[in-house]
Amino acid sequence: MRRILTLLLCLSLAVLPVRGAEETKYVALTFDDGPSGKYTRQLLDGLYDRGAKATFLLCGYRLADYPDLAQRILDEGHEVGCHGYSHKDMRQLSRRDIASEIIKTQELLPEKTRTRFLRPPGGCCSQAVRQVAEARNMAILGWSVDPRDWATGDAGAIEKYVLEHIRDGDVVLLHDMSESSVAAALAIADALLEQDVELVTVSELVRIRGVRLRPGEVYSRFPPPS
Repeated sequence: MRRILTLLLCLSLAVLPVRGAEETKYVALTFDDGPSGKYTRQLLDGLYDRGAKATFLLCGYRLADYPDLAQRILDEGHEVGCHGYSHKDMRQLSRRDIASEIIKTQELLPEKTRTRFLRPPGGCCSQAVRQVAEARNMAILGWSVDPRDWATGDAGAIEKYVLEHIRDGDVVLLHDMSESSVAAALAIADALLEQDVELVTVSELVRIRGVRLRPGEVYSRFPPPS
């Protein structure tokens, strides 16, 4: 009798669904144009409280104003990338000037900081941008969900748009430049975490999805294997 019960238990366990690593959903929240002082600090406080990670694409001229924030971003497990020094449209710049935009920004980051991603301002890319990124061993980071948070002060509308469009492996474009953007970002984080979506840095998402980044190539999302 005991042998029969043991066999039945084994059979019941065999048909239970097993939650594999790829069944977990992942999203990367990214923030452009900062750091911005109090709004970046509010965002970092909120992300810390939630145990969520994000990627910050930083501008050099803002780093010069808030030199402490890049170190805090890194210390709290987030990722930093380059958004150029001056936020100029890189399509209008020479290769030398594009390189200068990147190098001047990197020089303001903590020593030995690795910036794997360049996000040109506005996402505006060109052959020259790709060539410089390749020479600097950087991939170009786009996005797959853009609620245009910079254009509205309505945190609810920003949150609604993202949650209606989000998919596993998406890269969400946000900004840490206003109260509404920060409020929306944290509300989005709460909603996704409640759905057991993990909020990770872009580099973590790359690793999870087994993507081999190619310098100079543009990446907008990292979906699960089909």
